Amino acid sequence: MTAEILSTHTPELFQKAVRRAVELLRAGEVVALPTETVYGLAANALDEKAVAKIFQIKGRPANNPIIVHVAGNEMAKRCVTDWPELADKLSKSFWPGPLTLVLPRAKEIPDNVAAGGATVGIRRPSHPFIQAVIRECGFPLAAPSANLSNSLSPTNAEHVRQQIGGKISLIVDGGQSQVGIESTVLDLMVSPPVILRPGMIHAESLAAVCGQVQSPKSKVQSQETALRSPGLLEKHYSPKAKLLVLDWKSDADLESQLVTRHLSLVTCFVIAHTKFLRGKILPT
Repeated sequence: MTAEILSTHTPELFQKAVRRAVELLRAGEVVALPTETVYGLAANALDEKAVAKIFQIKGRPANNPIIVHVAGNEMAKRCVTDWPELADKLSKSFWPGPLTLVLPRAKEIPDNVAAGGATVGIRRPSHPFIQAVIRECGFPLAAPSANLSNSLSPTNAEHVRQQIGGKISLIVDGGQSQVGIESTVLDLMVSPPVILRPGMIHAESLAAVCGQVQSPKSKVQSQETALRSPGLLEKHYSPKAKLLVLDWKSDADLESQLVTRHLSLVTCFVIAHTKFLRGKILPT
C-alpha cells in the first residue's frame, strides 16, 4: 500500500480532500489528517474495529488511551456522561485549541478508545481541515499522532509519509502544524483538576479559569490500572539522539565529563539555561 497524498491549498482541493477523507472514515478506514498540534491518525471514534486499526498501524500499546476529537460542545456532550460547568468554562476559554478535557465516558465510546477505563479525553481541534471533516462525518474522530508508537510526532505530511505512508491509504497535507506538540490534558475527574500531560496551554492559564490546578507531578492515578491520558507511559515521544543531563563548573569541566563518556563537543549540542559555554563556537 502506498498512501495517496492530497493537498488542501485551494478551496477546490480542500473540498476534494474533505470528501475523500470522509468517504474512507465512513467506510471504517484510517486516514492521516492535519491538526494544529501534530498530524493525527484518525478513525471513527464510535467504531471499535476502526479504532483497532489505529493501534495496529502505530504498534500502540492497548493500555494507552486515544483522545477523541469533536466538532463542538454538542458532540462532546454525546461522548461523556457528565458535562460539568467547569467544562463549559474551559471550552469557552480554550476551544477550539490544544486542550483535552478528561471526563466520564459515554457507553457509545468503545473500550479500546479509553484503554478499558471509565474516562475519555475530549478535544475540539482548531485546524480548519479536521473541523470540516468531523462536521461532514457527523461523528467524533479518535486521532492520536500519526506516527509509529514511541517515535516523535509528525508536524507535516512528509513526516507521516516517512513513518507510516506504506500502512494507510490517505494522507491529507494541511501544511505545517502551528503548535508542534501534543495538547495539554486536564483531568476534570478530580478537584482541583490535574494536568495529566503538559502542553502549549500552561498551568497559569488554566488556573485563571479553574481557580486552581494540580501539577503533572501529583500522580493522582498512581493507584489506578487504566490510564486516563496518552503521554503517561514510561516511554513516550522518544527521539533517536542520546540525551544526557549534566552539571558543570566550566567549559573544561564539561569537556572532561564528555571525554569520560567517549563524546566530544564537536558531535554534541548543548542546551543550557544557567551555565553557558564561553569562548567556544559550536558547529551547527
